[in-house]
Amino acid sequence: MSRQPLPEHELKIEALSHEGRGIAHHEGKVVFVDAALPGEVVRAAWIRRQRRFDEARAIEILQASPDRVEPPCPLAGVCGGCSLQHLSNEAQLRYKQQALAEQLRHFGAIEPRSWLPPLRAATLGYRRKARLGVRFVLKKERLLVGFREKHSNFLVDMRSCAVLDERLSQLLPALRQQLEALEARQQIAQIEFAAGDDEVALIFRHLVPLSASDRQHLIEFCTQHGLIAYGQSAGPESVCQLTQTTPTAQDRLHYALPAADLRMAFHPSDFTQIHAFINRAMVDLALDLLDLQPEHRVLDLFCGLGNFTLPLARRVRSVVGVEGSVEMTERAAENARAHGLEHLVFHAENLQQDLQTSVLAGEKFDRILIDPPRSGAEEVMRYLPRWGARRIVYISCNPATLARDAGILAGQGYTLLSAGVMDMFPHTAHVESIAVFVRGT
Repeated sequence: MSRQPLPEHELKIEALSHEGRGIAHHEGKVVFVDAALPGEVVRAAWIRRQRRFDEARAIEILQASPDRVEPPCPLAGVCGGCSLQHLSNEAQLRYKQQALAEQLRHFGAIEPRSWLPPLRAATLGYRRKARLGVRFVLKKERLLVGFREKHSNFLVDMRSCAVLDERLSQLLPALRQQLEALEARQQIAQIEFAAGDDEVALIFRHLVPLSASDRQHLIEFCTQHGLIAYGQSAGPESVCQLTQTTPTAQDRLHYALPAADLRMAFHPSDFTQIHAFINRAMVDLALDLLDLQPEHRVLDLFCGLGNFTLPLARRVRSVVGVEGSVEMTERAAENARAHGLEHLVFHAENLQQDLQTSVLAGEKFDRILIDPPRSGAEEVMRYLPRWGARRIVYISCNPATLARDAGILAGQGYTLLSAGVMDMFPHTAHVESIAVFVRGT
C-alpha cells in the first residue's frame, strides 16, 4: 500500500458494486467509490491503493443521478451501518433485483421464468437486532457507542440511528451516559440489542466480572426504560440475565406471525430476522409459493427456531424440520409444544456434509423449504432430488450461493419458476431473495 499522499480525481461512475459502491476506472484501474451512484460525475478522494483496485469516496457530486436523495441520517457518510441511504428506495430495490439477476446468470447460468414483485415495508426504524461497539477513549475521557465507521475500526459517536428500532435509538444518549458512569466502562466491549414485539433486551459484553454496583446500575437503567438486562462474560453460552446466575427457560422474547396465529419465543442471542414486518410477509409468501395441500408432507431445512416450520404445520398433515444446532431445534420444539402442534418433528443434523447417511435418507416429501446461511446448501442440492419433492422454495441471504445452488438444481431437472427480492435490510447492499423451483414442467 502506498504511503504517499493520496490524490483526488474527477470520476465518471459506471455501475454499482455488490457492496453498494460506485464503480469507476482511472488510468486503466478499477476504483470503488463510496457514496457515488451510476451515471454520476464526482470528485473523489482516494482512501487506499490496492494492487488490483483502488478505493475512494465521493467528496463532491458534480453531476447527480436522478435516483440520488438526501440521506435520512446525518451520519450516513461516515457510519458503516448503512451504505445506500443516498439512493432512493425504488432504486435500491431495482439495484438488488439486478444484482440477483446478474448472479443467477453468472454463477448459475440460469434465469427465472418470471420475477416476483419485491416484498417491501418500513425502511426506517426497522432493525430489531444489532451489535453496537463500545469504546472508552482515555484521551478524551469519553465513551462511544455505535457502529464502526466505514473502512475503519473507529466507532461512530451515535446519538440516534435512523434504522434501529426506535425503542433503542431514542435511548442511545442515556445509555452512553450510563455506561460512562460504570467502574468497568473501559471493559464493556459491545452491546447486543434484540427486540421482540413487546420486550427489548440488551446484552452487555463485559471483559471483566461486573462489580455489584455496576451490575445494579445496569439493572436499574434497563428496568427504568422497560428493557431486560443481560450480561455476557465469555462465549454465547455465558449470556444470562443480570438478575440471575444461570440462564432459565423464562429468558424469552416473542414475535407474532399473525396469519398463522403464532407467537414465537426466542432467546435474545438466537438468530431471528431483523425486520419483523418483512419476516411476516416472507413467511406468508413462502407458504403460498409452495402451493400446499392439506395432505402434503413438507421438509423445512435450516429451520432455526421454527419460523417457517410452525406456520407450515398449520396447513399440512406432516412437517419435518432440520437444523444444525441442537439448541435451536430444542427451541423450535418448545414453540411447537406451546401451540399444541404435534404433527411435526425436529432433527439436529449438519446439513453441510454428505447426506448419504442422513436420518432422512430414503424419506419422501411433497414440498421442501430451505433457508440456508450465506454459504448456501451445496451438499443439500446434490442430495435433494432423492427426496422427491415436486416444488421447492429457497430463501437466500446471498445471491451468489443461491445462483450456484440453482445451477445444481437445474442440472437435476428442476426449473427456476420465479424469483424476487425482499427488502429485509433497507439502505444496505444486503440482498435477501426468494426463489421457486419446480420439477417435471
